[in-house]
Amino acid sequence: MFTGIIEGLGTIMKFDKNTKTRSEAKMMINLGKLAKGLRVGDSVAINGVCLTAIHIAKGMARFEMVGETIKKTNLGSLENGDRVNIERSLKMGDRLEGHFVLGHVDGSGIISKINKQPNQVQIWIELPKDLSKYVAKKGSITVDGISLTIVDKIKNKFSVSIIPHTMKVTNLGLKKVGDKVNIETDVLGKYILSKD
Repeated sequence: MFTGIIEGLGTIMKFDKNTKTRSEAKMMINLGKLAKGLRVGDSVAINGVCLTAIHIAKGMARFEMVGETIKKTNLGSLENGDRVNIERSLKMGDRLEGHFVLGHVDGSGIISKINKQPNQVQIWIELPKDLSKYVAKKGSITVDGISLTIVDKIKNKFSVSIIPHTMKVTNLGLKKVGDKVNIETDVLGKYILSKD
């Protein structure tokens, strides 16, 4: 479990999308100081996607992905050198900030507008229609693993306002219109509204 409070950025060092093993892809990420204390089998949210570390050495961690992860998230479109948001899983006794995040991405959204203002950046994201019903004005949402509050919603688009600090310490500062972002809707609303 996570909170959507990003601890730092990692860099993709090697991305093998054509593995001949049981996984669809393997990704080596330079976690830097965030690798300290990480053990094989630990969960790490990469752009909001909960992945398991399968190898760790010298600040680097390797992760495997199955086809469903590649299909439902933006991880499959990433390349060597791309920067990704990193959050280590919660430990018992940690402070709970942000909101409850599972790392189970519901789907991808597309950034449709970026409005830069003096003290904030407003970002509009377009969602698939099936996800839109789980988005509530002033509710919580996770965008590329970042816990955010929904400012406004119009049909299948929603907006968030980002403070300068968040733009600086996450990969949102590197995003542009048309980019794909991972979306995890608020778990409470999702389970209340779900009929599956």
